[in-house]
Amino acid sequence: MRVLDDTGGGIEDHVDRLRAQWARQLPDLDTEPMAILGRAKRISNLVGPSIEKTFAAFGLDRGEFDVIATLRRSGAPYQLTPTDMYTTLMLSSGGLTHRLHRLEKAGLIERTKSNRDGRSVVVGLTQLGITLAEDAFRADMRSEQTYLQGLDREEREALAMLLRKLALSLETRSVVEVLEEQ
Repeated sequence: MRVLDDTGGGIEDHVDRLRAQWARQLPDLDTEPMAILGRAKRISNLVGPSIEKTFAAFGLDRGEFDVIATLRRSGAPYQLTPTDMYTTLMLSSGGLTHRLHRLEKAGLIERTKSNRDGRSVVVGLTQLGITLAEDAFRADMRSEQTYLQGLDREEREALAMLLRKLALSLETRSVVEVLEEQ
């Protein structure tokens, strides 16, 4: 590894090495997207196993946690329709149904008839589900906080702002692309 500089470049990372290889092979190609998107993917891959391990300690996989977390953050009475849930979670209805079945079997959620429409169902957290969602989320945030220790508060805020800006531009682009396809 080589030191790039002490103004934030730090030590050469995996993405720097990949970009250098591509620069030698295709010197006319701008690999700047790798500097951002490649690192975002690499970071996600590096922390993913730890996140999975955190949820596994609570008897959950990441997808199951996503379901109970979606219900918990929706606020009291911690209930949503399956349609609201799979739209929010970007899942197929079949994928959600499978997760709901496992969570119901574990006593974390219950499905009941809607008060507004007797033909539809709402999914709600049980007290055990509320407690587990909160405990797992707190443990996840403690774990994830340790990964940010290499950045001071100002750097974390600046990075969060830039990532938000990029995410918003990509979300807007996705909506436009969907509308253009229609």
